[in-house]
Amino acid sequence: GGGNHMDLIDGIKELAARIPKQMDHIQTEEATKNAFIMPFLSVLGYDVFNPMEVIPEYTADIGTKKGEKVDYVIKKDDEIIILIECKWSGIDLHQNHASQLYRYFSTTSARFCILTNGIVYEFYSDIDSPNKMDSKPFFEFNILDFEDHQINELKKFTKSAFSLEDILTTASTLKYTGAIKKILEQELEKPSEEFVRFFASRIYGGRLTQSVLEQFRKIVKKAREQFINEKINDRLKSALSTNEDKKEEISEVVETIRSSPKNDGIETTEEEIEAYNIIKAILRNVIDVKRVVMRDKKSYCGILLDDTNRKPICRLHFNRSRKYLGLIANKQEERVEIESLDDIFKYTDNLRAVIGEYSE
Repeated sequence: GGGNHMDLIDGIKELAARIPKQMDHIQTEEATKNAFIMPFLSVLGYDVFNPMEVIPEYTADIGTKKGEKVDYVIKKDDEIIILIECKWSGIDLHQNHASQLYRYFSTTSARFCILTNGIVYEFYSDIDSPNKMDSKPFFEFNILDFEDHQINELKKFTKSAFSLEDILTTASTLKYTGAIKKILEQELEKPSEEFVRFFASRIYGGRLTQSVLEQFRKIVKKAREQFINEKINDRLKSALSTNEDKKEEISEVVETIRSSPKNDGIETTEEEIEAYNIIKAILRNVIDVKRVVMRDKKSYCGILLDDTNRKPICRLHFNRSRKYLGLIANKQEERVEIESLDDIFKYTDNLRAVIGEYSE
């Protein structure tokens, strides 16, 4: 079908939710392909069971080496568009496994290759010099840790949206914006001397001795912190003026930002994700489960209807040794202890009743 943004993001999230549970059982490259990589290609809209579209073990003749195999080749309109090299999910891609791809790249018409371990997908092209694969990927997608804007990039590789020109222009922009973002992040984390000099020389009239630069390094760091906080506050202010309902959520956001240096201490555990999936299963025939959203907080994990604090479905208190499920009725929470996640099914009626309360 049309393959819109939501389908893609839902498909990716569904696949992502399964991965942590299956990780331990995946011991080989073959298993990685079946459990992670083929489903990923399916989510992108390719028919993995159609040998004219997705060709496993494609043989490429490379000069003297006859019959080297590419794990998958994707064809569109009978042209090879993407080469895929797969590794076992337990392998770190950064040990440079791209060398095989590098050899195939020049022998086929493909302009893109993907190197993947089923979790991280590295997208390569030939931006630096034609027909030679770049040494660095222009786009990296980690299915267990991605930003929403990356879904837009991924969308360009779906069967329905694939267009060579589009991706190539994006690829070079992506590559450079990616590189610039990395530099910015490093410079803001630990300003280099040139970076500090750049500011100091524009503001300070005297001689830039080491001790002056040292002062400026601190000032640059302080300025950065204030600048980022003000930017965040401005966004929050404009959000506030447009939407009263978000007030409490926003003050929570501000709290988290203020109190967190880097990590806000919120960790969503596998058990919470599993419980969330059980709750969705229970509610599946009462409402569209896309409306059921998990929002993790420091002290508990909330399951909300329509992603609003005013419609809590239940709360998971899993952060201590005993687990409690917080059931909601008439806006009040009642905690019940559960032994195992399957106990959640015992409260099917309560969970469905809450939904009833909100639809009245």
